[in-house]
Amino acid sequence: MSCYKTIKDRGLKLTPQRRILIDIIHEGNCDLTTDYILSRVKELMPEVHKSTVYRNLETLEQAGCVYKSEAGGKVVYHHADHGEHYHLVCQICGKAIDCDENYIKPVLRDIFERTKFRVDSHNLILKGICSDCSES
Repeated sequence: MSCYKTIKDRGLKLTPQRRILIDIIHEGNCDLTTDYILSRVKELMPEVHKSTVYRNLETLEQAGCVYKSEAGGKVVYHHADHGEHYHLVCQICGKAIDCDENYIKPVLRDIFERTKFRVDSHNLILKGICSDCSES
């Protein structure tokens, strides 16, 4: 679903700042750090204060357009239409590795079978030590 439609359906104003953020989120691949988002906003609208960016990112998250997580010690935003996201994050070097959703699906099925609880939305970050750091 388009973020523009979501914002409109929720009765929120589509301010110029929100338009820019939505465009940046739509043009991005997956993991957009706040540093990246802030730099792109400054390129397109230099007068925007970073507190406005943070406030609008929070609004977009509450509206369901994006969700945020942490990867490699940084806050990252993901477009909600890109689906669920899973990361393996090394606690030593901070490397974030995308985790295949096929590893997680059996766990979600098992949760439902045991509890009848259906998980609709989730972001999963598993922290540990990567193979490079464990060999050191």
